[in-house]
Amino acid sequence: MINTFIGDLGHFSVILAFVSAIVSALAYFMASYRQPLGQDKLDWKLLGRGAFFVHVIAVLGIIGSLFEIIYSHRYEYHYAWSHSSNHLPTHYMISCFWEGQEGSFLLWIFWHTVLGLLLIKYNRKWEAPAMAVFAFVQLFLTSMILGVVIGDLKIGSSPFILMRDFMTDAPVFKLDPNFVPKDGTGLNPLLQNYWMVIHPPTLFLGFAAALVPFAFAIAALWKGEYKEWLKPAFPWTLFAAMIMGVGIIMGAYWAYETLNFGGYWNWDPVENAVYIPWLTLIAAAHTMVIYKRSKSALRTTYLLVIVSFLLVLYATFLTRSGILGNASVHSFTDLGLSGQLFTYMAAFVVLAVGLIIYRWKNIPATQKELTTYSAELWVFIGAAVLCLGAFQVLATTSIPVYNSFMGFIGLKTNAALPADQIAHYTKFQLWVGVAIAVLSGFAQVMWYRKNDKENISNALAIPLILTFLFSALFLLLGKIGWMPTVDITKEWICVILLLTSLFAIFANLSMMLTLMQKKISLSGGAIAHIGMAMILFGILYSAGYSKVVSENMSGLLYSREFPDEMNRDNVLLWRNQPTEMSGYKVTYKGQFIEVKDVPEYVNKQILFPTADPYKSLARANIKQNGKVYFKTGDTVEVYPENTYYQVEYKQKDGKTFTLWPRAQVNEEMGLLASPDIKSFANRDLYTHVSSIPQPDEEREWSESKEHLIGIKDTIFINDYVAVLYGLEKTNAVQGIDLNLAAGDVAVQADMKVFGEDKEYHIHPVFVIKDKLVGRIPDEVDDLGIRITFNNIDPVMNKFSFGVETTQKDYIIMKAMEKPFISIMWIGVFVMTGGFIMAIVRRNKESKADSSDGNDRPKVMAKQRKKIVA
Repeated sequence: MINTFIGDLGHFSVILAFVSAIVSALAYFMASYRQPLGQDKLDWKLLGRGAFFVHVIAVLGIIGSLFEIIYSHRYEYHYAWSHSSNHLPTHYMISCFWEGQEGSFLLWIFWHTVLGLLLIKYNRKWEAPAMAVFAFVQLFLTSMILGVVIGDLKIGSSPFILMRDFMTDAPVFKLDPNFVPKDGTGLNPLLQNYWMVIHPPTLFLGFAAALVPFAFAIAALWKGEYKEWLKPAFPWTLFAAMIMGVGIIMGAYWAYETLNFGGYWNWDPVENAVYIPWLTLIAAAHTMVIYKRSKSALRTTYLLVIVSFLLVLYATFLTRSGILGNASVHSFTDLGLSGQLFTYMAAFVVLAVGLIIYRWKNIPATQKELTTYSAELWVFIGAAVLCLGAFQVLATTSIPVYNSFMGFIGLKTNAALPADQIAHYTKFQLWVGVAIAVLSGFAQVMWYRKNDKENISNALAIPLILTFLFSALFLLLGKIGWMPTVDITKEWICVILLLTSLFAIFANLSMMLTLMQKKISLSGGAIAHIGMAMILFGILYSAGYSKVVSENMSGLLYSREFPDEMNRDNVLLWRNQPTEMSGYKVTYKGQFIEVKDVPEYVNKQILFPTADPYKSLARANIKQNGKVYFKTGDTVEVYPENTYYQVEYKQKDGKTFTLWPRAQVNEEMGLLASPDIKSFANRDLYTHVSSIPQPDEEREWSESKEHLIGIKDTIFINDYVAVLYGLEKTNAVQGIDLNLAAGDVAVQADMKVFGEDKEYHIHPVFVIKDKLVGRIPDEVDDLGIRITFNNIDPVMNKFSFGVETTQKDYIIMKAMEKPFISIMWIGVFVMTGGFIMAIVRRNKESKADSSDGNDRPKVMAKQRKKIVA
């Protein structure tokens, strides 16, 4: 019988989490119902808090149960079987946790519990109304993993469902209901990357953090406290924007390191679905800044905070409802939750929109006139540009939703996503980047300067001079070949982006230096803007001036089945045969795999496969850096999924380096190739495998050609020469003990094959065991040769060898240079540092505002006067 205790415990925890969320939401609602803010009904408040604590414990119980199922390889549970396998390293088992829909929902639920506890501890005044919203959200999220069926109604998909209950029609479970698979299907190979261990938790923390300002906004509308919510919400808005941005960049770097499309952003619908709420959150943070200074843009702030959270829900609906179909490589398949997801999203749309419409007239609106030299005006324009950029991406990304809706009401539509999505989005988003760069520099200068023409002109003079000087320098260096060439006549939009990104860097740098002289904490915004401008600069050069260095110069087509781009932009490398490639001499050295407890990759040629694909025998000592890890004949554990192709680059100055692009032949997904990257100061060299020979079991060998030779005789094999140097008796072959008895004999031939620039030893074996003849061939993969020791003629003292040939080992490889991409990644760190400084500052101000009351604006005004002076 299958032991279902851990699954029952997990399912009970889900039910407990769901019920406790209902209780907490109702209790917090009653605590705040018809009560002034901060004067909640204590009994109801304590009940809500206690129920939320129970909810937290239940969520931890779900997480512990699910991880135990995965870690202990309990394949009687469908979630463990469909996402993990026996041989996954522990850190990838963590990735298995959130690979499926249920696990990712659970990750989201977990972060909400952490943030909810922080709100309870540090925001007691807002606890009841804000936590009512929090618990209401948790109610919906926990329902997604409830896994309860009532008649024809399915509520949620449980991660604790047994295989026999999930696959009820499978014959094996009809024969044996207690059948347990010996291994799972494993983790998606594209997710076997360390970034997939940290990227999803970071991104879901950003999603979860977007709930905090939303909860404050809803609580403020509910309680009629239209202004006070901004104090506690502002730091959380910055935090949510920062974490979501870092999560997006982590995903981009994962794509850069793992996928082979040659970039880091592909405008995939799921990428867009995350990008959109991030833009609106950034816009909301800027309108909050406007309100703190001039008490204007409050209504806009409400709208942006609410819309940001609703867009997070919309992103969830897009990725998990199956509505994107084949439009995205990231989207989950539909688990029958599309109706439930729509209900979740619709509930909060109705709640938020209804409440803001009801309270709209009561929200204070300032009639202050904004002049040309008003900093608030330009910050507001910047927020508007961010929203326009988000809307453009949203409109196109939502085409599948639009089609689905029209089909639902009985109308057919021909709307389709753009054929070239990168060109479509880039055409618009480039201008958004230009506008943001200009506004981030201009508005930052105006924010801390007197609002008059002369003062602002003086402040902008040095940044503008530096901008034109450096732009001219970059263009000149491009002309002489030291930098990517920018053609002003054809690529004027790129020149404009270069000018504006440099202007943003220098303008914000000047303000950062000025502010640091007064008070370093004030410079967080300027530093974040510098980081953003560096990202734009890095995107301009790395995406706009990426250069293929692996052009096919042979004049031959590799295959008529390959697209033109592949035949044109890839180089064919035969093993151990150097090839010239755009300033490099490149040599493909062979295939390598990972061996457990060996730090570096191991050549496949010294590993003999066994019946167990995860175990091999060492044909020679496995030695690295002077240390012997395994001796000849030892059994070693291997990770056979991925093959690493050793590619040696030799530069013109004689220096060499090695890259290890990875590839896996997947039965369902075909060739999955991941690049390797060499980073230089001014560029990255990006290398990935585009095509490889057929796997060993699928290779076609020629008919065996018989050769009868003696010692020191020669065999001519295609363009190569093989010499038989001698024979010797052996008791083992490839590390395998032959268990020879009396009267048995095994003879091993010692042959040498002379390749173009390397000699190969080959040892075919002839065996007589139990009066039966056996033959164990040996191969030279480099040359595509297999030699079999067929027979011995003792009378003539000759030996018969069969020679077969196949395609020599090769790879077809693409290499690209991406200039100044490191500036983009450095910009991410700079931007994040600026965000952290701004969060710390705004958090301190929020606490000071709570204690200082009406004196705080006066203090801030005095600080601004000192800075201006």
